[in-house]
Amino acid sequence: MKYKAVIFDMDGVIFDSERLVLEGWQEIAAKYGIEGIGEVLPRCLGVNAQATREIFREYYGQDFPYDEYKKEASALFHSRYGNGKLPLKSGVKELLSYLKENGYLVGLASSTRQAIVEQEIRDAGLMPYFDNLVCGDMLKRSKPEPDIYLKACENLDVEPRMAVAVEDSYNGIRSAKRAGMVPVMVPDMVQPDEEMRSLAHKICKDLFEVKNWISETENFDFL
Repeated sequence: MKYKAVIFDMDGVIFDSERLVLEGWQEIAAKYGIEGIGEVLPRCLGVNAQATREIFREYYGQDFPYDEYKKEASALFHSRYGNGKLPLKSGVKELLSYLKENGYLVGLASSTRQAIVEQEIRDAGLMPYFDNLVCGDMLKRSKPEPDIYLKACENLDVEPRMAVAVEDSYNGIRSAKRAGMVPVMVPDMVQPDEEMRSLAHKICKDLFEVKNWISETENFDFL
């Protein structure tokens, strides 16, 4: 086996949630006349709550009531997609089942805070697949810094070079690459640019393709 662990981002990789979060923010922006939201939101993909707040305030000013709008956007999102109604990305259960059946360690490295991560993973019935969860409020530095992936590898007791990171965002791919992992990009809201093509070990159209690629690596001994 070439790799020992596969560590997933959550939003946009496990759940088809990023577009739904963005739709909620767009509704809030329309309600309160917040201009430029379409320019700000893509910069927030893959980062934690603190970094998102800083991005908003950098764009709109330090007196921007981010926390107030964030609370309303979150309430809107959870009223629609809570209690197990959050849609999964295609191929999630097939890939997770394959990994567990074939002895891989499986981790999660999400910029979302712990309480939400655990609730959404549990509601979807996916908790048994994961050996460890690392969440955005467990560390000070957000993606694109490598901290969250280094912690995930440490918790799984695996060397980063032996771990695949499955990501959809630019910041996530940067984080995994800086951690010394094997970044695999499955694009969601943003398509890979030249930088992503240079940083990602592989770009897959969906999680079924990730599963096929991992199964192919088992036939070779690269170590």
